[in-house]
Amino acid sequence: MTKLETERLILTPWKRKDAADLYDYAKNPNVGPHAGWKPHADIKESRRIIKTIFKPNQVWAIRDKETGKAIGSIGFEEDKYRPRIKSREMGYSMDEAYWGKGLMTEAAKEVIRYGFDVMKLDIICICTGPENKRSQSVIRKCGFTYEGTLRYAYKIYDGTVRDVLCHSLKREEYYGD
Repeated sequence: MTKLETERLILTPWKRKDAADLYDYAKNPNVGPHAGWKPHADIKESRRIIKTIFKPNQVWAIRDKETGKAIGSIGFEEDKYRPRIKSREMGYSMDEAYWGKGLMTEAAKEVIRYGFDVMKLDIICICTGPENKRSQSVIRKCGFTYEGTLRYAYKIYDGTVRDVLCHSLKREEYYGD
């Protein structure tokens, strides 16, 4: 996985030693449940997430450039709605202490650039819940188009089933073709 850099951030592959940083923000009940995952119970769970989810997929640790601390995650996974197309679904999370500073939009724009320039994707999608207003703000700022709502489509960690707002950005839209 390639290291990426923005004005204020460095995006790197996750390492086992990053589990403490991940746990530090992923235990917060204001972070995970918005994306449908439960707050991490302990550092062992954070280690397991790094090993079983972040490393096998293309997920970067978002690091504060000044401190090197992992303050979030961003990456690609298979696009379950477009299985035979050069498409990926982007997902992200960030430490609540860093919300409202434009950092996630900054990271997302760099990952989108990487997706189109390096991975040669044709389309990138993001799916989020109707209640996740912060994610919707990032999605708008990155130029995604709202495709529609898939009703009663996503079961979260507590058994609740949510609607999913689907957004996408096509290669030609990104490049302005």
